This record gives sequence, C-alpha cells and structure tokens, in this order.
Amino acid sequence: MFHWLRDHRRAEARKRPFPPEWEVFVRANVAHYCVLDDTDRNELHATMQVFLEEKEWEGCGGLDLTDEIRVTIAAQACLLQLGLPHDYYRNVESILVYPSTVVPPERCPGVFERVDGPVEASLPLLGQAFAQGPVILVWDAVLHGARHPEQGHNVVYHEFAHKLDMLDGAADGTPPLANREQLDEWVAVCSREFQQLRGIAEKGHKTFLDSYGAENEAEFFAVATEEFFDRPLACSRPLSRSQRILPSGSGRARESFLPCGIASGLNAVRHLWQKCYIWRIMVTVLPSYRTSLPI
Repeated sequence: MFHWLRDHRRAEARKRPFPPEWEVFVRANVAHYCVLDDTDRNELHATMQVFLEEKEWEGCGGLDLTDEIRVTIAAQACLLQLGLPHDYYRNVESILVYPSTVVPPERCPGVFERVDGPVEASLPLLGQAFAQGPVILVWDAVLHGARHPEQGHNVVYHEFAHKLDMLDGAADGTPPLANREQLDEWVAVCSREFQQLRGIAEKGHKTFLDSYGAENEAEFFAVATEEFFDRPLACSRPLSRSQRILPSGSGRARESFLPCGIASGLNAVRHLWQKCYIWRIMVTVLPSYRTSLPI
C-alpha cells in the first residue's frame, strides 16, 4: 500500500512541467547539462522533480537555501544515475548545505572509550556522506566543481558516489552489482588498481587520480567517479591498451571512447551508465597505466 502511494506520488511529480527558472540555473551552473540530448534532459528533469520533493533540505551556517542551490545540487546527483535503474537514492533522506568550508565539532572520546593517543583534530570539509545520515555539502565547492569539470573535482559526484557505494550496507568501494561475474571482475581490477595507486602515492609521485583515492577503497571509488564523469577523455587514453581488460562483446563501448571531442567523451560515459555497467568505471577506463603511473 505504502509503495503504491509512493510510486503514484513520484509519477505525478515526474509529469509536472519543469520550471523554466530551474533550467536557467542548470544551464548556467552545470557544464555537463549542455551535452545531453532532449531525451536525456527530459529524464533528468523528471528525476530531479522527485529528488527535490522527497529529500529534506537545510541551509546551515547562515546559508539562505535558495532554489538555485537545491536545483544545482539535484541536477548533479541525478545526472550520476541517469539511465540506470535506481530508487532516487533511497539511503539519502536529508542534505545539509553550508556556504563555505566547514570544520566539524571536535570529537570527544566516550566515557567507556580507551584513548591510547591524542584525539585527531577536526579537518575542514567540503562534503561528507554518512551511511545512516545526511549528505553534507559546501555550496561554493559545489558551484565551482559543477562549472569547471575540466579540473576533475566535483564534491556532489564524490559524496553521492559514496551513497551509491553504501546501498549494499558497506562503504567498501563496491556498489551493488548485477551478478557474481561483475563482482569478481570489479574486485580483481579495482583491488589491483587501488594497491598500485597507494604504492605510487606513498612515494610522493603525482598520479592521474587524486592521491586521496589511495586512502581506502571507498575513496578510490568516489575519486574515480569524479574523474570518470569530469574528464572521460583523459580516462580513456590510450585506448588500445585499455582494450586488454574489456569484457567480450564490448566493441560498441570501445568505439564510443575514441577521442572525438568532449561531447563525444561525455556521451560515452552516459552510454556506459545507461547500459548499467557502473562496474566499468574502473574496469574499462581506469587501467593501471592511467590510475597509478606517475604523470
């Protein structure tokens, strides 16, 4: 009964006309929006309508939470799932937005907690995702990342990638996959890439992926997602070597990654996600010579 009501409410939200002023915000703030075709834009609009209605939004630190802020965040979060079967981030109930970099309160040890050393000081945050809690975002970082994908840093993609990862109950760098074959290949490729990235990062060399991805498997997945969406052409070169780890029957995917311009590259990203090959984020376009070798 409750599912029927929820589905009916979502269907009604998806049918509503997309407010023209919202499209102005998305066009001005989300660079990826301009490369979508009409079909994908309509689907993005419909998904955003549900996402904006279902989530609790709160401005923090004195931020006046405007429609521009909500719409800009929603567009990026929903773009991450465009073409995939999804449930509108069922594990996201609320989104807290701060105006600028936020430093969380200092953590105090529990009464029964044994402390063997100094408590680590809180570090400034641009975003944070909690397994059983909200997504925290910083508006100035959200806007900068959305307008400048060429820099390969997007806090919305990063934090919502964490929430996708957490859908199976664990933040371990492995989102829900369709079958055992995908899981086995994901684990084999990503474990190798993560270890190689960590080894190179520990030596202080610069890598294609941000060295923050060497912190743990969950951060590796989130950082790789940022690069995959923001700089797909850089991820895909050189194509001939990456083909060695592509599964059979993926000729169309290989062809779609030919370096034919930024719009083509982003379309290739969308193509893979539409085919539900989220696991190819690493398997297809992040072989070891790109993720780990010094640049």
